[in-house]
Amino acid sequence: MRKILTLGFIAILGAYGLAMAEDNHVALFKNVAGEVKIMRDNTVIVPVAGTQLLRSDVVSTGPKSSGGIVFIDGTLFTLDASSEVEISRYVYQPEAAKYDFSLYLKKGTAIYSSGKLGKLSPESVNLNTPRATVGVRGTRFILNAN
Repeated sequence: MRKILTLGFIAILGAYGLAMAEDNHVALFKNVAGEVKIMRDNTVIVPVAGTQLLRSDVVSTGPKSSGGIVFIDGTLFTLDASSEVEISRYVYQPEAAKYDFSLYLKKGTAIYSSGKLGKLSPESVNLNTPRATVGVRGTRFILNAN
């Protein structure tokens, strides 16, 4: 009986550890309007409010579409119609003072509003476009990449 309880306990801990390892999301959709897609590992995902985003996800919006994204530190990022953005890097570990946030806006228009990461470590935040890199200093702005 003791061996069965021990094995059961180990199985529960293993399942809990696996669930925690798989929960590596960096953001989620707050809202979705129109045609919005996530490209993840050569798979297309059609998000709804609450869909989680991972590092390296590419989000695109169709004509007359938009998507509001909230990162785990509270950063808000809204994509307008006909836009495409890649989450290049994202690390938010305030207990270890590790921060890194980099997005690549390939095309379109987006609104950025700093969260905790931009206030704690503004030098760690970079928004890139095909022609420019924007350093963030804890603010809100519109970014356009044509």
